[in-house]
Amino acid sequence: MIPPPPPDIDGGQQQFSHPDRFVLRGRTSMKFSATLVAAATAAAVAVAALVGPLAGRAAAAEPEKSTLVLGVGGKSLLYYLPLTLTERLGFFQKEGLDVTVTDFGGGSKSLQSLIGGSADVVTGAYEHTIRMQAKGQQIRAIIELGRFPGIVLAVRKDKADKIKSFADLKGMVIGVTAPGSSTNLFLDALLAKDGLKPTDVSVIGVGAGMAAVAAVKKGELDAIVNLDPVITKLVRDGDVTVVADTRTEEGSEKLLGGNNPAAIVYVKADFIEKNPETTQRIVNAFYRTLMWLKTATAEDVAKTVPEQYWLGDKDLYMAAFEASKPMYSTTGIIPEKGMKNAYDMLLEFDAPLRDAKIDLSKTFDGRFVKKAAETVK
Repeated sequence: MIPPPPPDIDGGQQQFSHPDRFVLRGRTSMKFSATLVAAATAAAVAVAALVGPLAGRAAAAEPEKSTLVLGVGGKSLLYYLPLTLTERLGFFQKEGLDVTVTDFGGGSKSLQSLIGGSADVVTGAYEHTIRMQAKGQQIRAIIELGRFPGIVLAVRKDKADKIKSFADLKGMVIGVTAPGSSTNLFLDALLAKDGLKPTDVSVIGVGAGMAAVAAVKKGELDAIVNLDPVITKLVRDGDVTVVADTRTEEGSEKLLGGNNPAAIVYVKADFIEKNPETTQRIVNAFYRTLMWLKTATAEDVAKTVPEQYWLGDKDLYMAAFEASKPMYSTTGIIPEKGMKNAYDMLLEFDAPLRDAKIDLSKTFDGRFVKKAAETVK
């Protein structure tokens, strides 16, 4: 509160209508005014001392919910690398958040954890925001982590010569991270390009780590849709041949028409409304990671992640990171063209979606990333 200006010596309106009176009382007025000014100054200092800390707290509001559960499906995948880095670089703590990460077998399961209420926030695939809107569930992306999916379709080496188009996948047993996950949706999109339906192949969930590698090596799968480091290991070991690759901009342009938002952080729409400061801090933490990744080397990343992520081979992991590095977002913003590309891809095979009215502007709330770009140093 700013103190009011000191009153005149009579405690009312200043009386300048009688000059003689003013002159006659001038000496008393000057002395008294000086006393009042000093008192007012002291009061202002006292008020500033009281208000200052309060203003500081207002500027740095406390998060409405500081203890959070975050769901993810396949945390060790390079697709979700920004999550692991955010956790291990201490960026959640820096933002005053206590985050427990729950790792599920695939993205569809982490999505269900959010819908069911066991998770507050999810690191998952952008397309879930579109598909859930069609089902009347409003979830929002709050920051983009991946500019394109980084998902790869690879066929076992002994079957590779039979694959001339995606139509040749018909009848095959194909491994995905989990049924309904982004790897499964990617497979469905590829099949649709050559006129196949999802039911034309047999899909098996194999996870995102050594279990997926083992499934190929044991001959349980004809093909696999997965991500790095799983794909790089299988290629290096001579087990598979890559058929479709979205780890690069060129590959994404060819298969998906360009930028196609992949890994994002998403929450329920009402979470944002009830917890705006918490939402901002979540975004700040991930934004710090995206900025860190801009200059990070493969060695930096390998030293930061748990050793089990290497799949027993540090050099392989670093090579996998280099192959996947172009996919990470450098801004955290999902471009409108990317949203439309993702939507158009889903329309190719998701018949119910064609009848739904989708507002893409409601799939991403970019306010928090923009603020992070202005304030996070």
